[in-house]
Amino acid sequence: MCLYLFMTELLTDTHAVVQGDIVLYKSHHRSPLSRLSQEPVLDRCLRVFPARRTDDVLSAMAMISEHTCVSFHRRTSEANYLCASYVGFISGEQSLFVGPLCIVGNIVHEILHALGFHHEHTRKDRTQHIKILSHNIMKGKEKNFAMQDGETFGLSYDTKSIMHYGSGYFSVNGLPTIVPLVEVDNMGQRVKMTEADIQRVRRLYNCGMSTVYFTGIYWP
Repeated sequence: MCLYLFMTELLTDTHAVVQGDIVLYKSHHRSPLSRLSQEPVLDRCLRVFPARRTDDVLSAMAMISEHTCVSFHRRTSEANYLCASYVGFISGEQSLFVGPLCIVGNIVHEILHALGFHHEHTRKDRTQHIKILSHNIMKGKEKNFAMQDGETFGLSYDTKSIMHYGSGYFSVNGLPTIVPLVEVDNMGQRVKMTEADIQRVRRLYNCGMSTVYFTGIYWP
């Protein structure tokens, strides 16, 4: 959510924001959950970050790499590179937009988009776990709650996922836009990856099934 206003300043006729913090090429059609190429995804974001933001991005990278086989390395001459919150792999430059109010957990959230993950609340099985209150959603923001096709990897729906919206996101009147069917704490938290978040990354990239790191995210 901290990225939305920042990102709207960067849009052109060839780009569109979907789900608040996901950027897509307007002519770009992708499967909702696509695994990255085994070619590294390369990160150039840090070149323009003030020192404090660099530390935050490095902390976000560490949170992901600590529990998965996704690795992060400095870019040298690789053709594909990331600065990103597009969903999944896009060749060439892939941009990560970090607003001034973004905390480490927000940056983890955006990197997970770049690794191929949509928002948890858009899962096809969400109706068994949450209710979307459409009448409380800002006009024109309904697309942020649209369900997406995607692999669940046999993992349970996770209202505490770092990829889940909070209850009041895009509210027009201060009332909830998402209500859990069973009361939960910390829905929409941006503090840490849950065990389910970690397992999703591990299963998508076959962590533990190979000694090879599939993904390298690089910065200059």
